[in-house]
Amino acid sequence: MSRHHSVSRARDSHVRTTSTRKRLSQNFLTDARAARLIVHASGVTTEDLVLEIGPGDGMLTRQLLGVAGRILAYEKDPHYATLLSRRYANNPRIRLFHRDFRTARAPREPFAVVANVPFTITTDIVRWCLAARHLTAATLLTQVEFARKHSGDYGRWTKLTIGHWPTVAVELGARIGRHSFHPMPRVDTAILRLRKRSDPLLPRELIGDYRKVVALGFSGVGGSLAASLHREFPTSAVHAACAAAGIPLDQPVGLVSPDRWTALYRALRA
Repeated sequence: MSRHHSVSRARDSHVRTTSTRKRLSQNFLTDARAARLIVHASGVTTEDLVLEIGPGDGMLTRQLLGVAGRILAYEKDPHYATLLSRRYANNPRIRLFHRDFRTARAPREPFAVVANVPFTITTDIVRWCLAARHLTAATLLTQVEFARKHSGDYGRWTKLTIGHWPTVAVELGARIGRHSFHPMPRVDTAILRLRKRSDPLLPRELIGDYRKVVALGFSGVGGSLAASLHREFPTSAVHAACAAAGIPLDQPVGLVSPDRWTALYRALRA
């Protein structure tokens, strides 16, 4: 083969790899110290089954193999799926799947999720984790703004976090700079930790009803949480519940903390 053809094939391969990386929103973790920090934050032990999302070239995978019992890794990029399948072909503790994680069925046994999440599908991944019955915890590396927004670090709270708060604690972890990735993203990242509560803050049979009240509160009618609740509850009941939970009647819904939400719900039911 001529040198011209070799250079041409190398260029075509680079273009395909770059195009796939952009399409899949891939920013690979290249900092081993950051990878160790993520795995340490996950609290994973040799007893745990771990699902890894988008392992890429395996920086996080290598750290997980040092502590996890078993790993199920889901990689959508065919190049890296093949690379990792070959690398770990003789390792019985890890299985590689060439598929979109969002289509995967959750295990029917306790498991954790650890991942450097593709930015464009972060919300989908969080929703998948929250819906998984046997999830124990998820340690997700996300854009720092996303992590701060969903952990209440801005002093505001999202409907997603509030709706699942009685069963899942959402916590902001360490910040990891953009220089720990290739290609380097435009923003820094942070660890977002989802931790399933062994003892829910509300009886399980009431969780569905609680989420209906949360949806009503976030409906955006009237400019405040109390105004939105008036659509379904008597004014006197709303006023009494807000007073019991320490929520001003003109408080915007986003400024109401999870703990006040659970107090509000208990008061409304009473």
